[in-house]
Amino acid sequence: MGISETAVRRRVGKALRANADTVADRWVELQLAQDELRAGIGERELREEADALVTALVAGLDTALPVAQVVNAHEELRRSVIDLSLRRARGGATPTATSLAVLALKEAVLESVQGASDDAAELFAAVLLVNRLLDAAGALSFDTYVEGREEIIRRQSRQLLELSTPVVRLWRHVLAVPLIGTLDTARTQVVMENLLQAIQEHEAQVAIIDITGVPTVDTAVAQHLMQTVNAVRLMGADCVISGIRPPIAQTIAQLGIDLSKILTRASLADALSEAIKLTSDPVRQAVVRR
Repeated sequence: MGISETAVRRRVGKALRANADTVADRWVELQLAQDELRAGIGERELREEADALVTALVAGLDTALPVAQVVNAHEELRRSVIDLSLRRARGGATPTATSLAVLALKEAVLESVQGASDDAAELFAAVLLVNRLLDAAGALSFDTYVEGREEIIRRQSRQLLELSTPVVRLWRHVLAVPLIGTLDTARTQVVMENLLQAIQEHEAQVAIIDITGVPTVDTAVAQHLMQTVNAVRLMGADCVISGIRPPIAQTIAQLGIDLSKILTRASLADALSEAIKLTSDPVRQAVVRR
């Protein structure tokens, strides 16, 4: 007669509960022995992770959840694995190393289970249960790591975009955005958001978009510029595009792009001069005050 899963879970849980400190210590020892598994995490933090995960394993085994669902459905256990994975993702560990670190817990758990029973059939059933449980934890840690790294990359990309599109206050009521590099949809959105926010904060009347550092202007780039100009106008400010060099002017003309409704100047200095005139215009000042 086979051993029931409930009985095996009870025995494994009992062994873990009785040897929790030993299992945690052994897991920490296994990770410290392989630098790629610890990902630069200190021994104290490894021990905190181990205590949390072993405790969560015991709690998960005490539920009525099927073994295949324990890791993903038991909130405490799931959170312990996710926290561990995200911490290692932030530390720069590889997803493989993160999964292997979780799977290293198998050895510590199996050593504890082996010492709690001499029955071969019972031991075999316990090994299968522990493998299923910790394989699921390893898979969750891998998925979490990948998702966490993607989020970190997206956040860093966003920060780089913001750093590459600074809004500079050149004069009273005059702002400028010096653009360098390619202007795509994502970057246009960041430029627009930062510029509109700055217009509101500084009560700007003129915004200069300098494209001296933009290597080429095609139809897509021109559309992005026009979207930004329209958004600036909706905020009640004028917009000047500067840095239109002869090759870019020629390209724009050849493409048939209509920038006639947009104020343009050859250099940032010319644009600033124009902006000062606009902010000094008494008629415009009267309109702004109204």
